[in-house]
Amino acid sequence: MNKLFAFAAAAMIAATPCFGCGGPEGKTANVVAGDMPAGESWNGVYFHPVFGNLHIVEEGNNIVGKWQRTDKSAWGELSGTKVGNVVHFQWTEHKYGLVGPSASVKGKGYFVYKMGPDNIAQLKGEYGIDGDEVGSTWDCVKQMNGKVPATPDLNSITGETPGGSADDTGSGFH
Repeated sequence: MNKLFAFAAAAMIAATPCFGCGGPEGKTANVVAGDMPAGESWNGVYFHPVFGNLHIVEEGNNIVGKWQRTDKSAWGELSGTKVGNVVHFQWTEHKYGLVGPSASVKGKGYFVYKMGPDNIAQLKGEYGIDGDEVGSTWDCVKQMNGKVPATPDLNSITGETPGGSADDTGSGFH
């Protein structure tokens, strides 16, 4: 009887679907690409109050970008493929001062390029963790120098700790 009960319990557990288990297919965005607004390009610097300035550069049908959080706790990089006014991307964010598996987080996301109030470009999008492309909102406003978009500088964002390290002399800990 105990063997029969154990077998039945094991069979029930094996047959139970795994809710919340991330499968190979993550959640994807349901967005349809439209035309890029006339005279606009993805090149630029886009501001978000938490993620800071996102520098984006177009390279053919692809985009690359980097950002540093406004609190200087992390920096990130993304790359993706654009079709019209939509880009789907993969991203990685690195925490300053951490090493090991928890030092970086990865995911996917998308942006839709739109014109906002006062005819200033905006990115409306989402990002997800790991295989998910959706989950959290990521909206940005294109930064302008007068009527000209701010120039992106990918090299301005690095993995070096902002403001220097605990020991800038290079002589080790004291």
